[in-house]
Amino acid sequence: MLSRRQAVLTFGGIAATTALALTGCAPSVGGSTSGGGTKKASQADIDKALNTATTLTFWTWVPDIQKEIDLFTAKYPKITVKLVNTTGGAQHYPKLRSALKAGKGIPDVAQMEYQNISSFTQTKSLADLAPYGAAAEESKYVDWVWKQVAYNGGVWGVPQDTGPLGTLYRKDIFDKAGISAVPETWDDFSKAAATIKSKTGSFITNVPTSDAAHWYGFFWQAGAKPFSFDGKKTVSIDLDSADTQKVVDLWQPLIQKGYVSTDADFTDEFYQGLSRGKYASWIVAAWGPIFLQGTAKNTSGKWRAGNIPQWSAGANVSGNWGGSTDAVMEASQNKLVAYEFAKFLNTNKESALKLANEQFLFPPTKATLADSAFTDQKSEFYGGQQVNKFFAGVSDTVDKDFQWLPFMDYVNSSFTDTLGKAVAAHGDLRAGLKLWQSQVVTYAKQQGFTVK
Repeated sequence: MLSRRQAVLTFGGIAATTALALTGCAPSVGGSTSGGGTKKASQADIDKALNTATTLTFWTWVPDIQKEIDLFTAKYPKITVKLVNTTGGAQHYPKLRSALKAGKGIPDVAQMEYQNISSFTQTKSLADLAPYGAAAEESKYVDWVWKQVAYNGGVWGVPQDTGPLGTLYRKDIFDKAGISAVPETWDDFSKAAATIKSKTGSFITNVPTSDAAHWYGFFWQAGAKPFSFDGKKTVSIDLDSADTQKVVDLWQPLIQKGYVSTDADFTDEFYQGLSRGKYASWIVAAWGPIFLQGTAKNTSGKWRAGNIPQWSAGANVSGNWGGSTDAVMEASQNKLVAYEFAKFLNTNKESALKLANEQFLFPPTKATLADSAFTDQKSEFYGGQQVNKFFAGVSDTVDKDFQWLPFMDYVNSSFTDTLGKAVAAHGDLRAGLKLWQSQVVTYAKQQGFTVK
């Protein structure tokens, strides 16, 4: 089964077709950030570093990113960037951890999802980018995005893409059920679910049994704060809270009454469901529109984008599902150049627009989110709607405070055996939530963390 990231990259290529020891060979510039004694890099330091023959190694799963690399090396011809496409999914992080454990073959820059940053800062594997000027970049980013990389006294990556949540829905199925748009509230959504099922035979949506990240997005939008980490050895785990219970209590009757499906996502069955009208809507991140366009081509013109239903009428709050950064590794001997490269990829206007319009990475910067070259595109697949502009507005509504644990791999795998298992069995979701909480707390203590 494909992960969300693998699926997006695999089918992003289809969508593009249809829509159209230590690395480096120069001495360190700016020095190590260890110990907090490094002086902030001056412009003279930066200019000298970018005019010094240097080789960087860059690990990423983004397809065709050589185009953006070429923009950088054209501007800074003394810099060579060796690209290693790690394909993402089950490949990227194990390869990176193996290199770190061996102490050789470590890249200078590695792509890093927001939820994985804390596990690598815990092992002191990531460079704090503040001494290289990263803190001054804060104003370029949407507030909540910046908080995903700047915490516990450092800046740990350059944001590359995000996944604010909205709803993609089949207008023809909604019209057949007499529903004009996505319901405003979750209460209205529950009522609409029964109507859609009785009048069209479609499920209003699918809730996955296999994807914890989708549920994090639901929790995020509901105001839950299931995780926190002080950057040392103290964590907070609140998976079984009033806010997360509110979320599972919403889905419990919808699942048991057969108004929503519970298919594992990013499988052949799931793709076929999107193509055949099994699901009247898909609550998905901003990377979803181009993904759907590539996997359900036969439904072109039938879909529209709308907000995620709200917990209170009149509210306008979303969550996030996915997104990543480019992080500089502490082992790099060329941290300043590596940071300048990561910054260029994601904030240079031409490069950032390419990532958004050609690789379909939903942008984290205010400039790209407001650029007409990104926002004004009209999609025939979505009935001429300016879907990028719609999701750019959603990005501003994401709750600003959501943290991660330094062992999210375990948390995700535990989901499958607890809440995910309860969803698949149409069983007691609160019991699944409680068991998930218990397993993660036990694991944290076994790993030597203090759980507050």
